[in-house]
Amino acid sequence: MSKIETLENKIAESKLGGGEKRIESQHKKGKLTARERIHFLMDKGSFEEIGAFVTHRSTNFGLDKTKFLGDGVVTGYGTVNGRLTYVFSQDFTVMGGSLAEAHAEKICRIMDLAIENGAPVIGLNDSGGARIQEGVVSLGGYADIFYRNTLSSGVIPQISGIMGPCAGGAVYSPALTDFILMVENTSYMFVTGPNVVKTVTNEEVTAEELGGATTHSTKSGVTHFACANEIEAITNIKKLLSYIPQNCEEKPPVLPYDMNVDEKREILNTIVPENPNQPYDIKEVIDGIIDTDSFFEVHKDYAENIVVGFARLAGRSIGIVANQPSMLAGVLDVEASKKGGRFVRFCDSFNIPLLVLEDVPGFLPGTDQEWNAIITNGAKLLYAFSEATVPRITVITRKAYGGAYDVMNSKHIGADMNYAWPTAEIAVMGAKGAAEIIFKNEIKSADNPEEKWKEKEAEYSELFANPYNAASRGYVDEVIKPEDTRKKLIRAFKMLEKKAVTLPKKKHGNIPL
Repeated sequence: MSKIETLENKIAESKLGGGEKRIESQHKKGKLTARERIHFLMDKGSFEEIGAFVTHRSTNFGLDKTKFLGDGVVTGYGTVNGRLTYVFSQDFTVMGGSLAEAHAEKICRIMDLAIENGAPVIGLNDSGGARIQEGVVSLGGYADIFYRNTLSSGVIPQISGIMGPCAGGAVYSPALTDFILMVENTSYMFVTGPNVVKTVTNEEVTAEELGGATTHSTKSGVTHFACANEIEAITNIKKLLSYIPQNCEEKPPVLPYDMNVDEKREILNTIVPENPNQPYDIKEVIDGIIDTDSFFEVHKDYAENIVVGFARLAGRSIGIVANQPSMLAGVLDVEASKKGGRFVRFCDSFNIPLLVLEDVPGFLPGTDQEWNAIITNGAKLLYAFSEATVPRITVITRKAYGGAYDVMNSKHIGADMNYAWPTAEIAVMGAKGAAEIIFKNEIKSADNPEEKWKEKEAEYSELFANPYNAASRGYVDEVIKPEDTRKKLIRAFKMLEKKAVTLPKKKHGNIPL
């Protein structure tokens, strides 16, 4: 056999992973193989593999008799939509995709190359966990990856696709990355599995209930996207990459756009109801402002009282944070604050301008919120906005009450431009409650307290339930017709594109965690 034939045989062997039977078993579970996932992710013909012939070095527990080329993970680089991207894809057909010394070294090599060359890392996780036969070496391998995740954070985008099991220490690498995508019914994440849970707490729970895609996209917020199948997950990864730059030194990609078109959107004039207590869908406002069909929502099913996601405005990528009046009246609570704060920090890390659409009656009251640290969690959103140096613009569509007015990217915490619609109400609290406090004695002593209360409520409304008091002090830069919002925002973001802010010298801030 010639040396070329030997090489070709080894290449063929490495591409087979754990063999035809295990590949067939993977397919029967409704899952793609590690290489098939890379095939659908990367531009055709662009993938270059690194470390295809790597094998483990352990001899314990019969491992010296069980070796597979690649050691259970496919690693390399290529392009996604023409842009350099690094990828590792765990191969469940090889020892359950278990992570050990050589497997971890391959992943670390890819992560090192990514940070040195300023390009995103995509991790496609499908692993039974640490390779027990290799003992502490496996644990060390995980920690090596965690360390690189942390060093890479805010430097290059990191995206985790959970394509199968992800349990124990394995979950902490995805948790340290920017975005997590899960596949419904075939992937799960948990620190301890159902069997351990039953032993320790006597709870009966399935893997899907404990840590499936639905659980983590609705209850815990661990995952940002729950996808119907693996192809949808890979498509979403590619779409996500289209909104973000290669690294923290670059700007997001810009699509061609004709700047001479009429930007008036009359539909925006009729979305906010005349009754200030009637809900409406803030996504209709978003759609009326952004480029057609460009909104890509993040964390769609978690903390639905706040909406976050990416969009394009005149071809430019922006991040949107918006209160949702149709869910809990758009209040800020523990989950909404965490969701919004994390998204703001990502956008700021990667030079993505922020648009805030505000209609917020305040923070959610109650023992549940206070005991679950609404103070600390609300401060996360406040901290994230205050720290952000990217262009920041706020549009107040209706309510901007109390401390929530301050937190939602007010002028006082560094917003660059603040607009208000004529329907905006900027005040410490709603007119009804304010009148009850300010005119308490007057109302109590009146012949008709109810009528007096309404009279004083109207008096307070006239003074504060409008945007003009704030505009007179410069807290709002301009009161605008809703139909002109898109035009104003395009011009304002264009004006701010060279914004440069230097924060005080520090090692890093101490965000309230």
